[in-house]
Amino acid sequence: MLKKILLPTIFVILAYGFWLSEDFKEISAGVAIFMFGMLSLEQGFRSFTGGILERLINRTTSSHWKSLVFGIVSTTIMQSSSLVSVITISFLSAGLLSLMAGIGIIFGANLGTTTGAWLIAGFGLKVNIAAYAMPMLVFGVLLIFQKAKNLNGFGYILVGLGFLFLGIHHMKEGFEAFKESINLVEYAVKGYPGLFLFTLVGAFATLVMQSSHATLVLIITALAAQQITYENALALAIGANIGTTITAILGSISANAQGRRLAGAHLIFNMVTGFVAILFVYQLKNAVDEISLISGIRENDYTLKLAVFHTLFNLIGVLIMTPLIKPLVNFLERVIKEKKVEIDRPKYLTESAVDFPETAVKAVLQESLHVYDNAQGILIHALGFRRPEVLSTVDLMEIATKQKKLTRLDIDAAYERSIKGLYSEIVAFISRINFSWQMEQSADLHHLREANQHVVEAIKDVKHLQKNMTRYINSVDMPMRNAYDQLRSQLAVIIRQLEDIRLTDEGDTAILSLDALKLMVKETHETFYLSLIERIRQRSISPDKGTSLMNDSNYTYSIAMNLIRAAQTLFVSGPRELAQVVRTIALDDNELQAVSDQHQAEKLEP
Repeated sequence: MLKKILLPTIFVILAYGFWLSEDFKEISAGVAIFMFGMLSLEQGFRSFTGGILERLINRTTSSHWKSLVFGIVSTTIMQSSSLVSVITISFLSAGLLSLMAGIGIIFGANLGTTTGAWLIAGFGLKVNIAAYAMPMLVFGVLLIFQKAKNLNGFGYILVGLGFLFLGIHHMKEGFEAFKESINLVEYAVKGYPGLFLFTLVGAFATLVMQSSHATLVLIITALAAQQITYENALALAIGANIGTTITAILGSISANAQGRRLAGAHLIFNMVTGFVAILFVYQLKNAVDEISLISGIRENDYTLKLAVFHTLFNLIGVLIMTPLIKPLVNFLERVIKEKKVEIDRPKYLTESAVDFPETAVKAVLQESLHVYDNAQGILIHALGFRRPEVLSTVDLMEIATKQKKLTRLDIDAAYERSIKGLYSEIVAFISRINFSWQMEQSADLHHLREANQHVVEAIKDVKHLQKNMTRYINSVDMPMRNAYDQLRSQLAVIIRQLEDIRLTDEGDTAILSLDALKLMVKETHETFYLSLIERIRQRSISPDKGTSLMNDSNYTYSIAMNLIRAAQTLFVSGPRELAQVVRTIALDDNELQAVSDQHQAEKLEP
């Protein structure tokens, strides 16, 4: 509703301004060009997020201070706290980053964004930057048309910088001409009333433009043209800082609880920082004068003084809030809780992860492990065990023989509740990813989709297995009951061993352990088949019951192999190159049969 009212209102105000003044038109065009430059700059940096930036985040966020430094450096380089915020939210929502590390990055990004004010005040207004803009645009557009991803990304960065410079130039020229017809300083408001009023104006301007950078450029160029007072400019800068939280809030709308908690931390940080800046504005103003005197900034160079002020109050905010990160995390976790739903929903597939290839792959991996865990619970329940029993070291055959009755699980309902929705969302998420399928991440997504298919097949097989298993375990036919107890306890042992591999093995050792498990499953299946033939021959099991048992033995074998094939993708961690190598050396069905035949031959040798 607010958007429906706000957008037409802005259009009307702009149209009236264009009709009123040609200079206002140039200022507005400058803002528009600057914002388009920021979009191009972000697009360029997104081209380099196919793993480099994501891996860098993983390696540099192990402590509060490392997270803080990463936020400062990345925002300084990219000149976009919005992009850093969106990437951080996507990583956090995908479960690849802790909330504490995410908050550290956001705090650092707030400090890093102050470098933009220094660049504009120290360089942008003192040099004819329009002269640099034109070559950047020409070279940038040429590079955009190149097919190479890196060249294309670098082209967008050049075009973005060119439009940024051009936008600053038009804003500067517009304000210079504007002061000849209208002197906005006449509308200045002094004291705390002016402080509160212009803080609100700065927050509203940032809310409308969705960019504190654009607001700061507007403030600095207006201050340089003496169209606003220094005191009111300070208030506008505080407001711009508060208003920038809207980007994080909008980015968290599609995020999970962790993403919303990060947006909450961003809001709290900027509100606290803004409150401190307003409360001690005159003391900070005096401190800026002292710092300017020491650093050689002229007394009347208010644009550089504004940059000092902007850095100073953000630095104070970081110093105040960084020691409070842990209590802040506890507070946000109490206030913003995970929703409990009857039908399981995706935890890691967020809209913010779609645009970043490496993050998208990690999100799908985490969600696939979520599917695997749910499937594991269904399988254990259907087999008549409890998860703590299966994931311990107790004798499962002994537990199986002691059970008097096996309760039938409604597998269709369990599948609908815990698997189907997640599997559908994973497939839909992969289909929405718009990066090139020539990229290395596309192979990862293909393997992950196959892993989910294997898990789903395992659930379908246990549904078939359960029919006869429940019937005979609850019967007085002891040979059949013992056979099914043997099948279900063997399958539960496979689930146990898979979990051990998941928790203890890494990379190449995991794939070797899984190959060994494959071989064990193959040999156990063949041994059971031979023993079944012997029981039928001895007439302890009738031929018609024996054929049913053979079919169910095949279902058991299929479940085990599907789980192992899923694990070959889900459990093999480490660098992508290692994962590709270990998949290559994994035994295929023909190799598995050959090894099994060799083992059988060795057993028959005298």
